[in-house]
Amino acid sequence: MIDRTQLLQTFDALLQPERFRDYGPNGLQVEGRERVRSIVSGVTASRALIEAAITEQADAIFVHHGLFWRSQDGRVTGWMKQRLALLLAHDINLFAYHLPLDAHPEFGNNAQLGLKLGLRPSARFGEQELGFLGEPVLSGGFESAPTLARHIEQQLGRPVNLIDGVPRRIEKVAWCSGGGQSYFEAAIAAGAQAFITGEISEAQTHFAREMGVAYLACGHHASERFGAPALAGHVAAQLGLAHRFIDIDNPA
Repeated sequence: MIDRTQLLQTFDALLQPERFRDYGPNGLQVEGRERVRSIVSGVTASRALIEAAITEQADAIFVHHGLFWRSQDGRVTGWMKQRLALLLAHDINLFAYHLPLDAHPEFGNNAQLGLKLGLRPSARFGEQELGFLGEPVLSGGFESAPTLARHIEQQLGRPVNLIDGVPRRIEKVAWCSGGGQSYFEAAIAAGAQAFITGEISEAQTHFAREMGVAYLACGHHASERFGAPALAGHVAAQLGLAHRFIDIDNPA
């Protein structure tokens, strides 16, 4: 059992949220009990995750997508009231880290996604250096973009939306988890032959076809399932806390 402040300081020391211009507050978003014995990690602070953490009798929840965002309505009604009511009634701490968790070089979403897909990072690119660029661990890369798409589907367990540029062997891959479609042009400029992210917008189809670079959208949630359990698990082991990752399925 440790103090909540010590846990927050440990998360902050690893993730360095002060380095990032983000869309909402990073760190302790909802204050719960002072002493922490167990952590539940998940992707999003949904009601389903909070209810699962209550069942687990967790003292803290660690997520990538927290409750508070810069552009949202500030009123505590509806879904916000319901989630906050559960957290406060059960005295559970909510820790949330958005871009800092994407960017961490070892335990972050992009680092862990690369590890899951067998991609070795060699450089960073894009705004705040959130994009990763590297090579497949597999010697010679992937025979084609469809081959890479099938590999991703096997590893993540869900279909991939592939826009194949010019058919070719894939030896240099860029990736940015979640809603990273705005990083596609920077990935092209960095020399990528394929770009992996969670989502696709209308414009990326044309960029892929015109620039001859494959675009693979594998799901926002699916691409961001790995950072929260990796980092929370590391901190829990370091501090002697219990930890469990609870994956609330999301097709988006």
